[in-house]
Amino acid sequence: MVTQLQSPDKSNIIYPDDNGEPMSDNTEQFRLIVWIKENLELLFANDANVFVAGNLLWYPVEGNNKISQAPDAMVVFGRPKGYRGSYQQWLEDNIVPQVVFEIWSPGNRPAPMIKKFKVYERYGVEEYYLYDPQNVELTGWRRVDEQLEAIGQMDGWTSPRLGVEFRLSDSGLEMFGPSGEPFVSFVELAQLRQQAETRAQQAESLLEQERSRSQALELRLREMGIDPNQL
Repeated sequence: MVTQLQSPDKSNIIYPDDNGEPMSDNTEQFRLIVWIKENLELLFANDANVFVAGNLLWYPVEGNNKISQAPDAMVVFGRPKGYRGSYQQWLEDNIVPQVVFEIWSPGNRPAPMIKKFKVYERYGVEEYYLYDPQNVELTGWRRVDEQLEAIGQMDGWTSPRLGVEFRLSDSGLEMFGPSGEPFVSFVELAQLRQQAETRAQQAESLLEQERSRSQALELRLREMGIDPNQL
C-alpha cells in the first residue's frame, strides 16, 4: 500500500509578524535605521504607490513561513502606503522590495549576513546597501541578470531606483535626495522648521513696521492738506 503525502493547506499557514529579534543592538544602529527609513518616507511622501518600511518581515514565498527577512529599511515601488503586519509578497501583486538597507552592528555575525544576502539575491532584490558605522564602510550591490554584483565605488554613488546619492565623510554616511537636499534627523528637521517660522515672523514684523510708517506718513500728509494719492 502506498501512502500519498498531502501538501499542507496554504490557507492554514501562519506568517508571524515578529521574528523574535530586536530591531537594533545599540543606539547608533537604531538612529541610522530611523534616519534612513524616515527620510525615504519623506522623499516619497507624495507618491501613493511607494511603500517604505523599517524592520518589517518580508515573506517572499507563499506557503513557506520559514523563508523571511526583515531588512532594516526597504522600499517597494508599485505598492500603496499603509499598514502591514508583514510584507507577504503574493498579496502585494508579487512585487519584490526593490531596495533594501542593513546596518551592521557588533552583534552581527558573518553567517546570518551571508544568509540575508542569499535571500535578497535569490528572490529578486535590485539594490542592497550594507553600512558599517563603526568603520564608516558602505557596501552596495546591484542586480545584474540573476545576481547581485558589488558596486565598485560607493562614495558618490547614486541609487538608480531611489535617485539618492551616497557620500562618506569623517562624520559618517551622508545621503542626498535627487534635488541635492541632505537627509536630516527628526531633530534637525524640527530645528529647520523652527528657524523658518522665526524668519517668517521676523519678516512679518518688518512688514508691519513698514506698514505703520506708511500709514503715519499718509496721515501727516493729509494733515498738511496734501493728498498722498496725487503725489
